[in-house]
Amino acid sequence: MRVIVTGGAGFIGANLCRELISRPQVDHVVAIDDLSTGSAANLDGAGVKLIEGSILDRTLLEEVVDDADAVVHLAARPSVPRSLTNPAASHEVNASGTVYVLEACRRRSIQVVAASSSSVYGSVAELPKHEDLATRPLSPYGASKLATEAYVLAYGASFGLPVLALRFFNVYGPLQSAGHAYAAVVPSFIDAALRGEPLCVHGDGGQTRDFTYVGTVTRVLADAVVGGVTCQTPVNLAFGTRMTVLELAHRLAAVVHVPIEIRHEPPRAGDVRDSQAACGRLRQLFPGVAPVSMEAGLEQTVEWFRGLPQYAEERMLSHGSTSQAGR
Repeated sequence: MRVIVTGGAGFIGANLCRELISRPQVDHVVAIDDLSTGSAANLDGAGVKLIEGSILDRTLLEEVVDDADAVVHLAARPSVPRSLTNPAASHEVNASGTVYVLEACRRRSIQVVAASSSSVYGSVAELPKHEDLATRPLSPYGASKLATEAYVLAYGASFGLPVLALRFFNVYGPLQSAGHAYAAVVPSFIDAALRGEPLCVHGDGGQTRDFTYVGTVTRVLADAVVGGVTCQTPVNLAFGTRMTVLELAHRLAAVVHVPIEIRHEPPRAGDVRDSQAACGRLRQLFPGVAPVSMEAGLEQTVEWFRGLPQYAEERMLSHGSTSQAGR
């Protein structure tokens, strides 16, 4: 089985490539990535072919997809704040780019598993958020991901293309970048904690999120590809584990074993107050899925961060404290 992963050098994409290549049914994985947010280093040693290029390059897409059995479409211009800075760029990649991927696939009826986002729910207050709710995005990013899933499902209905649109919630784990203006909350918190800096909380910290470990997400994606799973409606990919941002900070403190300081800043435009997934549809399609717990996921993520060279000083201080404590 030959699988193409768009955005394959990114955080989720690189983790997925490793999961796919570990499956006996998959003998060839190709990652397409323009490396605007991903990194070739994420695929080092993975046994995956990386093609540097954009999903906006229609000729490239047609060449790469021509003999594929499935495409997992993860390539996107991520981040709500980034979309507020340049809405048109988010639309071009997330909406138009998705159409180009679908056009390349429909000629041979290649399965497409695509990433949507919980941001499509936007201002809808009902919890947990189930897939039949209205969608009211609060940001250009949310609107562009709604366009992503709408096009995917429309191609399924119009052309009989085998498709699956999965709404990701707050995915975290190894390979997720920190230290930049658009970083997600988990890597931002870990980065600050390991550097001994305050954790920046936008607003009062009472906003809730449904965090999902990347290993759980990639197992579902790989199962969908190998099993040829399709659905005519969008599917949440999260498990209803609602947690406040402040609770996340305190759980992280217990994992890193260092005191933390919290600094509150103004709320960010476009941010959703509460997010929690209903997972009934997901469990119907993937009855054997077992999510990694938040505790285990944070431990594995912190362990990966501690292995990065920029946290070498933190490791030395940690080892020194341990040695002195044992005297």
